[in-house]
Amino acid sequence: MVPIKFKNPSISSAIRFITRKMGLYNVISLLLLMLLQITNAASNAEEYQTYIIHMDHSHKPAYFLTHEAWHRSTLKSLSSTSPADPDNSEMLLYSYSHVMHGFSAKLTPSQLSKLESSSAHVATYPESFGKMFTTHSPKFLGLRQNLGLWPAASYGQDVIIGIIDTGIWPESESFGDKGMSEVPERWKGACENGTAFSPSLCNKKLIGARSFSKGLEAAGISISKEYDYDSPRDFFGHGTHTSSTAAGNHVLSASHFGYAKGTARGVAPRAHVAMYKVLWASDSEQSAASDVLAGMDQAISDGVDIMSLSIGFDFLPYYNDIIAIGALSAIEKGIVVVCAAGNDGWAENSTYNGAPWITTVGAGTLDRSFTATLTLDNGLTVEGESYFPESVYISDKPLYYGKDNASKAICYHGALDPKEVAGKVVLCDNTMKTDVDGQKEEVRSAGAYAGIFMTDMSLLDPEDFVIPALIVPISTGALIREYATQANTTKVKTLTFVHTNLGIKPAPQVAYFSSRGPDPITPGILKPDILAPGVDVLAAVAPNRLFIEVNNYNLASDYQLMSGTSMAAPHVAGVAALLKAVHREWSPAAIRSAIMTTAYSLDNTKTTIKDQWGGLPATPLDFGAGHINPNRAMNPGLIYDMDLQDYIEFLCGLGYTAKQMSAVIRRSQWSCRQQPTELNYPSFIAIFNGTDGSPKAKNFSRVVTNVGDGTSIYKAFLEVPSGMKIAVEPSSLTFTGKNQEQGFVLRVEIDNDAPKVTYGYLKWIDQQNHIVSSPVVVINY
Repeated sequence: MVPIKFKNPSISSAIRFITRKMGLYNVISLLLLMLLQITNAASNAEEYQTYIIHMDHSHKPAYFLTHEAWHRSTLKSLSSTSPADPDNSEMLLYSYSHVMHGFSAKLTPSQLSKLESSSAHVATYPESFGKMFTTHSPKFLGLRQNLGLWPAASYGQDVIIGIIDTGIWPESESFGDKGMSEVPERWKGACENGTAFSPSLCNKKLIGARSFSKGLEAAGISISKEYDYDSPRDFFGHGTHTSSTAAGNHVLSASHFGYAKGTARGVAPRAHVAMYKVLWASDSEQSAASDVLAGMDQAISDGVDIMSLSIGFDFLPYYNDIIAIGALSAIEKGIVVVCAAGNDGWAENSTYNGAPWITTVGAGTLDRSFTATLTLDNGLTVEGESYFPESVYISDKPLYYGKDNASKAICYHGALDPKEVAGKVVLCDNTMKTDVDGQKEEVRSAGAYAGIFMTDMSLLDPEDFVIPALIVPISTGALIREYATQANTTKVKTLTFVHTNLGIKPAPQVAYFSSRGPDPITPGILKPDILAPGVDVLAAVAPNRLFIEVNNYNLASDYQLMSGTSMAAPHVAGVAALLKAVHREWSPAAIRSAIMTTAYSLDNTKTTIKDQWGGLPATPLDFGAGHINPNRAMNPGLIYDMDLQDYIEFLCGLGYTAKQMSAVIRRSQWSCRQQPTELNYPSFIAIFNGTDGSPKAKNFSRVVTNVGDGTSIYKAFLEVPSGMKIAVEPSSLTFTGKNQEQGFVLRVEIDNDAPKVTYGYLKWIDQQNHIVSSPVVVINY
């Protein structure tokens, strides 16, 4: 046994003395006992975790001048303070005054338990993390310089749109303030200092910019120094969702929502914009609920008119859904809240942000395509999809098709021989063994000149076109393949890129990625509400960031094409801003009703809007009330209005406990009718299952308000498919003045053998050509 030697002789002497007195065995036992105690102490040391704490503000003692002072005092009472942190500032992250009365803080389990025993405690929300949801569109929406909603709304003048998102690139032309009105006097916001950002970058267009990251940092999630700025600046330079909305552009990305930004001159070009950065490039690419809630709280405090979010958290009941809770507070203050529906379009029940007080937006395509044109040596000319960014002209190049080898024919990984394909245009057959992206990569790595790919459903993004590539439908590809297999020598006569075509049919279509209903939390409310452009929308970006690498050259641009429901939501926020400018007295529910009841459900071929995924007709579970139609929304004729009490009545019908109700509506007292009442929603959905008796029927009660001028008589027109019956009583509504209300009852009934999804329409039409349309959907499980 090798003796242990200590540099300090006194320690060695002490150990020898203890060993002589106690014996070696006893010394070892004592040391093991001490080690066990140290280990237990370490394991019993409580770890801090971030919680959002909802408090009943009526319990605030009067001697506290602010809620934050009360919150700090509450935290101080939970534990002894350290001399370095007398105000417990390290515990407190944010104090909330609008989205809820409460705070977020780092607490131990025992501190949380003590806090939850307080009579002032309403609810606790453990920190959670959400994912970001990642031009020609104003013209596609029908907005015109001198006609309709744009001039009537003065292009959104004096309306303030708050963007809860990834930050902003203030130098973008989208945020120039030429022609902008002065900042409204009611505005209370500010532009903060930060990394590569100063208040001087704000102007009459960009009137506010703040960032919120305490929650992320408290969770130990590092903000990337390589791919982000510790400030309101967006590293990738996205404007703000509002040039689709207000003249900036914005992103939302990651698995659920996809990129999003607006357009250079957007839907509401004279609206003011304020950015609240809550989404960061981090180790996990997530955002903290406490930060999102802080951004929403600040936006309400600053005085925004419209709030746009493109982020989603897990599907939770409303009393645990921080976006739903914060949005209801905003709605109570007259703020329109618009949210992206999410990008999980491959699944049913996949809509995010479906609370009935939120306007939930799905994504649709535009009538625009980006193409390349191919002409073969036999004279065949075809056009296909291509985002290849260079205006190259390819001529007299050999066409290669691996007709004698199945793997080469489909451009399977590792199959192409560089010696065979170098300098040639390669045709890749359609296959289930690999996707177009894999084929494209094989063509690139083999050194081919260009590629032609056959598929009826391309999922490539613009940045994927790193080589000259053309995507054609399978039927078109069959003609190219026939030439390639029968001719002795095959040649591409010409192949040209960078073509833009307008008026493409069919359009719009429901984007393949757009999340679908029924809503997972409340399937009895039809979601999404509306469809808006969300595919290949032109978005402002940082001009010094790499977009794509082509032929060893790094290409950058001031604008890029981006897709996602996060691109669609800003369009609706922009339209809401225009409507707010025209109808200052309208509630958020009135604005949403006008948008929904004037939407259209037929595409530019005069048939039902189709699903981009398979080309089949979509349903209101995919597109909601239809595609947004801004000019008609300005004068809807009738609206389905709601206020806070209507939402409280709706929540009363969900069977929530008193504490759960208080968590959502942020008050300790409320009233509910004895009998549950229906929400006065602009759409109808009934759900039946096998246990329901016959006939399968449901009644709906609604109240409409006349927002038109003069006397109007509306008659009910019904579009009813086979297997469904719809009746309306009364079938005629007479109004003698503006803001007059009339009620009606709609009854829907289906046959026992009806398909799973059946839908029709109720349309109230008056003598002035107002058409107030609502989908009537039945799901039969």
